[in-house]
Amino acid sequence: MKLRPNCREVTELVLLAQEKPLSLGERVAVRMHMLICKACPRFLKQVQLMRQASERWRHYSEE
Repeated sequence: MKLRPNCREVTELVLLAQEKPLSLGERVAVRMHMLICKACPRFLKQVQLMRQASERWRHYSEE
């Protein structure tokens, strides 16, 4: 993993992190990128919001 990934690579890692833990190098690269980018933190928040919403919907549909 590159130390300074581009936005496309970071979005791939953010989505991959939903399925499996990232390596230390990947986590560091993502955090460093998030410090200098305005769009990627917004994408991360959107992914987290969608995950929370789908979990709530799953629980609601089970009732």
